[in-house]
Amino acid sequence: MDLRSKARTLSGPVNDPSKLPKWNYDGSSTSQAPGEDSEVILYPQAIFKDPFRRGNNILVMCDAYTPAGDPIPTNKRCNAAKIFSHPDVAAEEPWFGIEQEYTLLQKDVKWPIGWPLGGYPGPQGPYYCGVGVDKAYGRDIVDSHYKACLYAGISISGTNGEVMPGQWEFQVGPAVGISAGDELWVARYILERITEIAGVVLSFDPKPIQGDWNGAGAHTNYSTKSMRSDGGYMIIKKAIEKLGLRHKEHIAAYGEGNERRLTGRHETADINTFLWGVANRGASIRVGRDTEKDGKGYFEDRRPASNMDPYVVTSMIAQTTILWKP
Repeated sequence: MDLRSKARTLSGPVNDPSKLPKWNYDGSSTSQAPGEDSEVILYPQAIFKDPFRRGNNILVMCDAYTPAGDPIPTNKRCNAAKIFSHPDVAAEEPWFGIEQEYTLLQKDVKWPIGWPLGGYPGPQGPYYCGVGVDKAYGRDIVDSHYKACLYAGISISGTNGEVMPGQWEFQVGPAVGISAGDELWVARYILERITEIAGVVLSFDPKPIQGDWNGAGAHTNYSTKSMRSDGGYMIIKKAIEKLGLRHKEHIAAYGEGNERRLTGRHETADINTFLWGVANRGASIRVGRDTEKDGKGYFEDRRPASNMDPYVVTSMIAQTTILWKP
């Protein structure tokens, strides 16, 4: 979750990532390279309009490589792009909708905004989608982020206050293949920049407050062309069966500290149990009522933590459900 950025001047407007020059940075200052061979190369991959500088200015999502052209260990985009460009995966046009939860913290005490210092607000209940000064804390940040993402060209599809006060969610998607990861990372970056302006700390910790408070996840909604077509419900059930067989591998890749969140309480399934159901928010995988009724549609993987890497999660879901043969 350690986002970094720097700026450069171009001689004129560019709207194709392949027309942008490669660049580099000091990997020894980010713990990504040794001091004696510190250069890490940036490969531009996706362009968005810059909501901060505006005009012809752009935000560019890059991934990182060694001078020899090998992806560095933290570059998860490279492998995801290979999976999404596989002919079998590309033919299925995988759609993703990611629900990104996060918590806003007071700068000096790392305690949720709106909470009394050293104390707790009233119990959960009135805050989810709540309205009012005693229920919604930080809406100006949330709305600024929403507008900035729309301006940038990110397919942000909604936002809402969450169950724990000071916690919010935005949704990105539907986005196809690798673009889901690009868009979510840039949406996270824009949110970091806005909280920086507001003097508030942004936390993607999956369980920021211990006790009887909801954690933060990144529920990932998913469908393929086959699932969206007539008879798709059978394809969905087969895909869920495959995900169940690889539950441990997925959990290992679904974010750090997730064991503190997936306890079987607070709208989660236990981390060691794979369970799916229709409209069941205590399941690992939830299928919507509409999907069951229509016999086609999508499903929601509720296991990913708020700090997950979307390149890892989206490509792993596609690999397991389309390419993997049990």
